Amino acid sequence: MRYELFYWPEIQGRGEYVRLALEEAGASYVDVARRGNGEDRMIALLQSKRETFPPFAPPFLKAGRLMIAQTANILQYLGPRHGLAPKNEQGALWVHQLQLTIADFVEEVHDTHHPIGSALYYEDQRKEAKRYSREFWKRRPQKYLGYFERVLERSGGPWLLGRRISYADLSLFQVVEGLRYAFPRANRRLEKQIPGVVAVHDAVSARPRIAAYLGSPRRIPFNEYGIFRHYRELDA
Repeated sequence: MRYELFYWPEIQGRGEYVRLALEEAGASYVDVARRGNGEDRMIALLQSKRETFPPFAPPFLKAGRLMIAQTANILQYLGPRHGLAPKNEQGALWVHQLQLTIADFVEEVHDTHHPIGSALYYEDQRKEAKRYSREFWKRRPQKYLGYFERVLERSGGPWLLGRRISYADLSLFQVVEGLRYAFPRANRRLEKQIPGVVAVHDAVSARPRIAAYLGSPRRIPFNEYGIFRHYRELDA
């Protein structure tokens, strides 16, 4: 099957978690909005009144006749089909649970630069963003990534499930990458407390397909339009 991934062409954003899973799986896919009039096609699908199961927003994935939206939902579909999640019910739910926890954390990261509203520019909420980020770095990364550190300890490592990599490990890699870009100073202090999470990051980046992807034009660079943004004044 050749998948069609629909996401904004200029940012990593929430679509990057899906891209990483597809790349690790060696799956055949098209990043639709990055080709020709693909963005117009994506918007047309979002606005279509003919879709039986219309997506609310990107990312969404077309897999044959299926239309699947929401990052965690897409990964829940792809995982068991490409060896990135267990097929048994408990295991599949456990990986999905980990992914939803990552999604909660990523939303809090987003709010460091948009604490009032996503419709406003960062410059319109700079004062509030600075206050939010200061409070964020007092406890939130430690709480979330400390949790994943404990999960790794209990799994016996090297992955969140133990000896088997999952899409949650790939997403955890992206979180570390994003924090390194957005908060280089604060994150250096944090990483001393989470050696297991850092080890997952390093192991994912060394995987042949992921390494090839990271070094290719398919990997969109971080920038100040996505979820992880670097504003010097926010890096506590």
